[in-house]
Amino acid sequence: KGVRYLKNNMRVILAKKRLKVADVARETGLSKSTLTALYYERAKNPSLDTLKKVSSYLGVTLDEFLDTKD
Repeated sequence: KGVRYLKNNMRVILAKKRLKVADVARETGLSKSTLTALYYERAKNPSLDTLKKVSSYLGVTLDEFLDTKD
């Protein structure tokens, strides 16, 4: 069945806001490796707390952050 990764819109949102992963790491206190995994959609099981911190910092809802179109 393979591993399911978390689809999200982080790349699109960062591009629109002209932000980098390093900016998000600095402002949220989350590790760059966690955020990079999210950015490249390689994060297997990010915590809800992590997702809330990132979406809150980016000024979007959790639904907007997550790719819920499937």
